[in-house]
Amino acid sequence: MKYYDFIDREPPIDRVVVIEGTERALADAALERLVDRLLEPQLRDLNLTRFQPDAIGDVMEVREALQAMPFLAERRVVIVADAQTLRAPVREALGAVAHDVPAGNTLIVTDLVKPLARSPVPIGRLVSRDALRIDTTVEKAPQARARFVEETLQRLGVTADKRAVDEIARSDSELTAVRNDLEKLALTHKHITLKELTAEALSVEDPKLYEYATAAVEGQVRRALALAHEWFANDPRGAGMKLLAALATECRYVWGQTRGLDELPERIAWRARTLGPLARRIGERRARGAYEKAVRAMESIVTGRTASDPDDVRGLVDRITVEVAALTR
Repeated sequence: MKYYDFIDREPPIDRVVVIEGTERALADAALERLVDRLLEPQLRDLNLTRFQPDAIGDVMEVREALQAMPFLAERRVVIVADAQTLRAPVREALGAVAHDVPAGNTLIVTDLVKPLARSPVPIGRLVSRDALRIDTTVEKAPQARARFVEETLQRLGVTADKRAVDEIARSDSELTAVRNDLEKLALTHKHITLKELTAEALSVEDPKLYEYATAAVEGQVRRALALAHEWFANDPRGAGMKLLAALATECRYVWGQTRGLDELPERIAWRARTLGPLARRIGERRARGAYEKAVRAMESIVTGRTASDPDDVRGLVDRITVEVAALTR
């Protein structure tokens, strides 16, 4: 079942749900919708268990969590996140566990591989046929992509040119990247044009922006500051947001790697080879802290907490660059 069919039809939810496909933005939304339908917020502390892939050994803990009785609720929900990162034997064992979920409880697995993939074998093909499978893939699905854009714009309280929406619908950009671009633009625009969207989508592709963000995250503070100052020399008023956006994007990629998430767009998927070791060295807590620092700095410019004078913005970028570099060293 495609993601938007799941949203529109609200099919029954029984013992096993597999969220598959390639779009993390839709997978996260599907998981949130499932939990909302299955458990009231006040019941979740005692009836909702989440397993990250690095916490799963022989899946016995998953099995035990599923066998537990609900506490003052109709069911217990167990979530296994990012199963696509699990080794084949563990995936097979998880598929076997899915066949033994007791009535009244629900196992939800996020497995971000295509439903017809050959390797790894999708968990959706290892579970029982009556499992609910939600496919988040939107390749060559312009209507679904356009709907995602319209919903994102509505959530952000902004509008966009029809040409901008159509361009995204025809593109093959990951929806997570699309959402991030729209969220950044919404900080400074109430109406987004195709030109602005294109500029935002390409902004982090500039080699020097990429080099700056990479240097900061790797702890090369002198190089990062030199590159930032070069940007301010050429673009005194626009450099601040561009540099901080590039830094936030880089930190988000590293933070995602620390959690086993693959948020890299296909065009830079090769960078996982270098970001992986960096993420392991930095760790999730510091990577998240670096990301949040960069985002808060962007917000301070947008909200006016940081004066619009280029010298003030440059001082902010210098400070955040040093702080992020210190966090990641």
